[in-house]
Amino acid sequence: MTGAVYLITGVQASGKSTVAQALAERLPKSAHVRGDAFRRFVVNGRAEMAPEPSPEALAQLRLRYRLAAQTADAYAAEGFTAVLQDVVLGEWLPWLAGQIRTRPLYVVVLAPSADAVAAREAGRAKRAYGAFTVAHLDRALRETTPRVGLWLDTTHQTVDETVDDILARAAPWP
Repeated sequence: MTGAVYLITGVQASGKSTVAQALAERLPKSAHVRGDAFRRFVVNGRAEMAPEPSPEALAQLRLRYRLAAQTADAYAAEGFTAVLQDVVLGEWLPWLAGQIRTRPLYVVVLAPSADAVAAREAGRAKRAYGAFTVAHLDRALRETTPRVGLWLDTTHQTVDETVDDILARAAPWP
């Protein structure tokens, strides 16, 4: 029996990790795949993403996404629903979705307002924004990311309401 894959994306501090975990907890047989873990696996030679990324940073981002897609597919092949979450913006979103072989595949974009993201970032101990600003990533999300999948404005939603929306409204990606 083959499972499914949910790809959850959005800017940093948009609620991806929290929503992905809550979604996985609602499913009977699931795995939460945290894409950023693949970046952290690199011990020496890591090239961080920046507003003007180096060729090496882009190569490592491509590797990270490819490994995350393969991991999600491996869980799905064993009958799990894999919930893969990562920051995937611009043309990278359809590229990563295309790397995932499992069907059904559900693409979900969390798109709270920039003000809500800034407030969430200010209210947590973990700092996600370094070289990027909330405004920069919000602009990348809204202006360069193709409108594929289910886009949710989660500005005023609870985590449970967001998961309810995903389960009720997400449609399989081609």
